[in-house]
Amino acid sequence: MSHTGGPAPRRRRRSRIWLVLLVVVSMLFGVGLGVAGSWAYRTGWFEQGDPVSFDTAGGPMGTAPEGGSAAKNPEPGAPLSEAAAKTLLPTGPKAEFTTQNSISDGTKIAVTTLAGKKSGFTGKVWVWAPKEYFDPKYAQSGFPVLIALPGGNGYPNNYWMGTDLKLQSSIAAWSKERKSLPFVVVMPVLNPDAKYYYDGSDIPGQPRMGTWMTEDVPDFVRANFRTFKSRDGWAFMGSSSGAFVGLKSVLKHPDRFKAVIASGPDTVPDSPLWKGHEAERAANAPEKLAAALSKQPSAPDKDVYLAFQVGTREPGVENVRRFTEKYGKGRVKTRLNVIENGSHNAKTYVGSMAEGSIQWLSEHMQGPIAGP
Repeated sequence: MSHTGGPAPRRRRRSRIWLVLLVVVSMLFGVGLGVAGSWAYRTGWFEQGDPVSFDTAGGPMGTAPEGGSAAKNPEPGAPLSEAAAKTLLPTGPKAEFTTQNSISDGTKIAVTTLAGKKSGFTGKVWVWAPKEYFDPKYAQSGFPVLIALPGGNGYPNNYWMGTDLKLQSSIAAWSKERKSLPFVVVMPVLNPDAKYYYDGSDIPGQPRMGTWMTEDVPDFVRANFRTFKSRDGWAFMGSSSGAFVGLKSVLKHPDRFKAVIASGPDTVPDSPLWKGHEAERAANAPEKLAAALSKQPSAPDKDVYLAFQVGTREPGVENVRRFTEKYGKGRVKTRLNVIENGSHNAKTYVGSMAEGSIQWLSEHMQGPIAGP
């Protein structure tokens, strides 16, 4: 019996059986699925490290099935469909992605290293595309982008790239239930190290994390994915410090980003690295940015949509409530979901998104457009 055709499939079947048993035991004893996931990585269940492609309109494994094809630019002079008129096809250069994780529908969370040309910062970025992205009927259409940011230091990993918080699997389910658009989820590192918070900003003398987050990361997404030309296809979500960065980025660049889900957010820049740079700090303060926008008349092509989530057990609940009441006017549209008995917890925030935040966000954004 050859080495390539013999016992390997049997080992994979055994691995699957043991994985199911481990998940059941983990659930029964409250150990958590992180144990099962770690074991699955070691056994090769998720094929961690294998190449991943997002080039084609084929299947969720990144390869085109028979009849599938890559999106192509229309011929010069040809009439544009609605999808083609609104869509920016990948501009390149293509990044090299490897598998980080998988979810149950076969789609993969991939990772690459991005050298930011504008910020000068180099860091990891994780990405996930929903199953609809690979459907041939959307081959010429862009997809909305959700830049997902973690709480804490967000370095060296972005915790949304794991499966334990169920962000990607939830979006996959919600899109089938018409509660959410099928977002491409992008998960960059939040900070350049684990020592300080950099507030997603260009603090003088420090790595330019504001430029990284609002220019380099979107440029990278446009290089590798079918996106929309307008801000209608661009949003943030985040928790705690990541919520601050998403909130501030939308308010500071309303011409580039339309919406954010900010869960348990900070609302003031609090990095110790701002010391001696008060003018720059003020220029990155969500309250000052929101105040300026709220004084301008509402306009459909200029309004921003801020969906806040905060738990009743969080100390910041009243601060968030005051923010929405004070600035939720003019060009600033707000929605507040107060989570009963909710605490400062990312898993709580994901589950609460289904209570209306993700649908409200989706209703104000551009979804993929099916071809004829």
